[in-house]
Amino acid sequence: MSAMPRTALVTGITGQDGSYLAELLLSKGYEVVGVIRRSSTLNFERIAHIQDRLTLLSGDLLDEASLLSILKETRPQEVYNLAAQSFVQASFLQPVLTGETTALGVTRMLDAIRLVDPEIRFYQASTSEMFGKVQEVPQRESTPFYPRSPYGVAKLYGHWITVNYRESYGLHASSGILFNHESPRRGLEFVTRKVSYAVARIKMGLQEKVSLGNLDAHRDWGYAGDFVNAMWLMLQQDAPGDYVVATGTTHSVGHLCEVAFAHAGLDWHDHVVVDPKLVRPAEVDYLVGDSTMAREILGWNTEVGFEELIGDMVDADIALAKIQLRP
Repeated sequence: MSAMPRTALVTGITGQDGSYLAELLLSKGYEVVGVIRRSSTLNFERIAHIQDRLTLLSGDLLDEASLLSILKETRPQEVYNLAAQSFVQASFLQPVLTGETTALGVTRMLDAIRLVDPEIRFYQASTSEMFGKVQEVPQRESTPFYPRSPYGVAKLYGHWITVNYRESYGLHASSGILFNHESPRRGLEFVTRKVSYAVARIKMGLQEKVSLGNLDAHRDWGYAGDFVNAMWLMLQQDAPGDYVVATGTTHSVGHLCEVAFAHAGLDWHDHVVVDPKLVRPAEVDYLVGDSTMAREILGWNTEVGFEELIGDMVDADIALAKIQLRP
């Protein structure tokens, strides 16, 4: 008799990371259950190509009863909590909602796991935004946190409540402190995709300029498809833990523009406009991660470099722009 397939529950499955993680889990033979919120504007675009292989159930991180019900019904061995209000700029406009979802939502899920089956292995999506006003460069697991946005603060709560449930109840609960990770599936509100999308539209004659904020902000940008592998590896370890996941190299927003526009044969200086309104109320200047622990303990590594990643994003958006141009 063959072993029963493992079941993984993924919140935020319709997002960038959720879609790549779902692909990875399916490739490893998992039954994959996605939690989706009831909404008038559900977007399944990122998982459309695998949707018939997924089980999608209605639930909400604001409603613990729905989480209890889903856990009892599906009995997963692993839970990946990727759902959040994840756009930093929006967190300044909606700080309370961000806290409810991104902070307290983690507690509701952990508590549901504790009540239904404490053997479930739990992954929490933490973020480099928790380092915020950086206390050392590069940032590692031991670096003090200093979040600079309601999003970063909410994620820090989610991070520490995961540690707390691990230590209080013995849960196999791990956090991945992920630095920026991008792909053609990135939302248009994020700067990498905003740039690649603008490059494509400018190349196709659909627009002339793109407005950006702080061109000197530096980020450690990796490929989302590489990063979800680290999530899975964390839950395969005998002991839970917290890991920085990063490429270890940093690029400015200005350099991002240079690479993206050059890939399409354009000079970014001709098309980029700095808009002071797009600069954050409190900026995070120099985020770069030291993922030595993830590389040594998990055996994790990156396969897609920065220029290849940005080139892929521009190519995907040019293909999208061509579709938009069709009569």
